[in-house]
Amino acid sequence: MIGFVAGTLAEVRPAGDAGGEVTVDVGGVGYRCRVPSRSLASLRPGQEVRLHTHLHAREGALDLFGFCDRAERDCFEALLGAAGVGPRLALAILSVHGPEQLRGAVASGDRDALCAVPGIGRRTAERLLVELRARLEPPAPAEAGPDAVAVAEARAALEALGYRADEVRELLSGLPATDGVEDVVRAALARLAVRVR
Repeated sequence: MIGFVAGTLAEVRPAGDAGGEVTVDVGGVGYRCRVPSRSLASLRPGQEVRLHTHLHAREGALDLFGFCDRAERDCFEALLGAAGVGPRLALAILSVHGPEQLRGAVASGDRDALCAVPGIGRRTAERLLVELRARLEPPAPAEAGPDAVAVAEARAALEALGYRADEVRELLSGLPATDGVEDVVRAALARLAVRVR
């Protein structure tokens, strides 16, 4: 098992929705690692890096996946444990959502957040929400904001009022802790009113 690679970044190659590939020079040996797009954006050739890694063995091949922090690698491994999720899809999910965003989406039952990932439809998103709830720890209380049930109910209420799923997700992100669904809807509408001005 390879826990991490540390060295000079020799090459960075974007590869579409499912991230990209980097080559890390470790004492004259180049380790090729597939990385999520979110990590790829912060990596530049010539910089010193330490990537937390996951070695994925499949028939006839060994693939090395690299992550800028341990939380991202832990999420990747939790995703691999879900039925029907292979490395490519797990990487695509982490290319769209960071670990905290993903844990928050799972905790609040935000199906639309998972549907934003290329290759995930409504049914797959619903199944993943159920499976990942047991695999991913919810965000820490300070990060969680409003109660997850209140957020899910507020999301349904705002969508019923005609707001698009992406608008609702943006309105509900990062709201302060509140007591109930009415408070969440009120805070989201207040945020919208400020933007309209």
